[in-house]
Amino acid sequence: MDATAFEIDSQLAQTSYPLVSLEVSDLRLVDDQRWPWLLIIPRVPHAVELIDLSPDLRSTVWLEIDHVARVMRDQLSPHKLNIAALGNQVRQLHIHCIARFVDDEAWPNPVWGVGQSVPYDSEQLAARLNSFKTAFA
Repeated sequence: MDATAFEIDSQLAQTSYPLVSLEVSDLRLVDDQRWPWLLIIPRVPHAVELIDLSPDLRSTVWLEIDHVARVMRDQLSPHKLNIAALGNQVRQLHIHCIARFVDDEAWPNPVWGVGQSVPYDSEQLAARLNSFKTAFA
């Protein structure tokens, strides 16, 4: 894998914060405090779909998705985890992992298109980033 040609999509970069680098992917926190929402972005130039990855890379990304989901479940005890690779607005391959709760703003519907995003304030952002960074250390 030649990650040197990899660049994160500008929309993903503008709406999320870097957390950690996994073996194949970058992990980022989406800037919307309504939902704990992580993005798993494989560092593979021009990848749009999971099927664009070699079988070995795809297997590693699936293991990373599993790891991220387990950390979110252990840290947050959500009612449900939503895991999806949609890419309708941003073509670059990225996988959403969203912790959902029965009292969240969109429950039981998908989070997309519900209200306006609520950015983290600096204190909330620092706490969320530190919590996740510690869990992935």
